[in-house]
Amino acid sequence: MHGPAIEAPCGPAEEATLAALLRCCVREVAGPRGLVWPAPPYVLLRVAGVLLRARTHGGAALRFDGPPERLESGAWRPLSSDELVTLVETELGGGNAEFAGQVAASRAAMEAILRARVEAVPPADPWLASEQDLVYGHPFHPSPKARGGDGWLRYAPEAHAEFPVRLLGVRDDVLDEGGDPSMLDALGEAPPGHRVLPAHPWQLELLRPALGGELIDLGPGPVVAPTSSVRTVYAPSHEVCLKFSLDVRITNCVRKNAWYELAGAVELTRRLAPVFDAVSVRHPGTRWLPEPGYRSAALGTRLREGLGVIVRHSPWAVCSPGVTPVPAAALALGKQPPDPLGWWRAYVGVVAPPVLDLYFTHGVVLEPHLQNVLVGLDADGLPVEAVFRDLEGAKLVEGRHDLVGPHPEVARALTYDAERGWARVVYCLLVNHLTEIAATVAGPDDALLRALWREARDLFDRQADALGRPLGLSDLLAGAPLPAKANLGVRWARAADRTAGYVPIANPLA
Repeated sequence: MHGPAIEAPCGPAEEATLAALLRCCVREVAGPRGLVWPAPPYVLLRVAGVLLRARTHGGAALRFDGPPERLESGAWRPLSSDELVTLVETELGGGNAEFAGQVAASRAAMEAILRARVEAVPPADPWLASEQDLVYGHPFHPSPKARGGDGWLRYAPEAHAEFPVRLLGVRDDVLDEGGDPSMLDALGEAPPGHRVLPAHPWQLELLRPALGGELIDLGPGPVVAPTSSVRTVYAPSHEVCLKFSLDVRITNCVRKNAWYELAGAVELTRRLAPVFDAVSVRHPGTRWLPEPGYRSAALGTRLREGLGVIVRHSPWAVCSPGVTPVPAAALALGKQPPDPLGWWRAYVGVVAPPVLDLYFTHGVVLEPHLQNVLVGLDADGLPVEAVFRDLEGAKLVEGRHDLVGPHPEVARALTYDAERGWARVVYCLLVNHLTEIAATVAGPDDALLRALWREARDLFDRQADALGRPLGLSDLLAGAPLPAKANLGVRWARAADRTAGYVPIANPLA
C-alpha cells in the first residue's frame, strides 16, 4: 500500500529558487569542472552525473526561458529545486546537513512574502517602493531569502512593512558614540542625564534578556520603513536612515555592527568627504551617502555592538531636484527601455567612471553591487546620477593612506591590499551589477547584448586613457577573466562571508 504522493513545490518561489541554484551550479559546481557546454538556445551542464539543460539568454546573467530539465531514461523531464539540491549534495560529497534546509527556508520565505504582498500597500515614496520590490533576492545565491529568527515577516521590506522604532534612554555615563549622531536627538526626548538611542524592535526582542538598569524604555518612536537590506530603515518624518544591528543571519551573514565598523563608518565619512568632492568635479553625476555618526551603550561588547546604530543620510537629501533614486537591483528586474543603447550608455557613464577613478586615483575600494548603488533617474527615466552607499563595504587600499590615527583594529578593518581591492571592485561593478543590467536592457536579443558590451568597452577604454592606462584596467580590456563570488561555496563551507572566494568567468568586455 502506497502512502500519499508528495507534491513537488511549484509557483514563482520554486521557479526563483531553482533558477538561483542552477546559476550557482553553472558558475561554481559544473563550470570549474569543465562540465558546462553551450548548445544554443540551451546551456547544458552535468551535476552528479546527471545531464541538465535550460534555455538561456542574457550572457553571464543566465536568464532562463522556460523550466530547466534533467535527462532521465533518454527523455527530458522538469527539474525541481529539491532534486537539484540532492544532486549538489552528491556532487560535493555531502557533509553539510544545513544546506537543504537553508534552500527550503529561502523558498518558504519567498512564498510568505508573496502571500503578504497580495494585501500589503506599497509606500507612496517611489524610492522606498523600489527598495521593497526585491522579492527574490540575489540571482546567484543558493538561499537568497534565508532569514534567521522568528517573526521576521513583520519587519520585511518585501512585505511593505512599517513599524515604530523603540526609543531607549541611555545614561550619559555609559553612552558610546562617535562623529556626529545629533540627528538621533530629534527622534524623541530623553530624561535628564540620558540620551536617546533608537532600537530596532526585532533586535530589542533578541537582546532584552541582557538589558540592565542603565537603559530605560522611552516607548515607541517615529514610524520607519525597512530598505532592501532589512536592517537599515528610513524615517521619512526626519529624513534620515538608521543602520541597526540585527543578530540574525540574512543570506550569508549575521547582520551586526561590530564595534570597529561603528567607528569605521565615522572614520571613512571623514576621509571620503574630500575624495568624493574631487571625484564629483570630474564626474558630476556622482553622489554618496555619508554616515556621520553612531551611538550605542558601553555595556560590554554584546550590547555595545547589538545596540549600535549608524546614522546615514537620506538619498533624497543628495539627489538633485526632479531626480528619483532607485536601487540598481530594482532596475535589473525592470523592463527594456525604449532606447536601449542610449539608456545603457547613460547608465554605464554615471556608474562606472567614478568607481574606477576612486580606485586608481584615490586608492578607495567601493562595493558597487546592485544593492549598494542607487541610480538617479530624471523625469524621462534616463540615468543621470549614481548614489553610492553603505560604508561597511568601502575600504582603503593598503599603503596609499595614513592610518596612524584610528585604533589598529579599526584600521585593519578599513583596508584591503591592492589585489583584493581590485577583485572586489571588478566583481561588484561588472559581474554582480553591469552584467545583470545589460541582460535586462537587451532582453532576449543576443545581438543587442553584444552591442551593449561594445559600448561599455569604449567607455572603459576612454576611462583607461584618462587614468593613464593602469595595469588592472588594461588587463580587463585585454580580456582577463572576471572574478565571480562563490556564494554557494561559502554557504556549503558554512564559513564567514568575508572568506568567500571567486571563480573565473568569461569577460564580456573582451
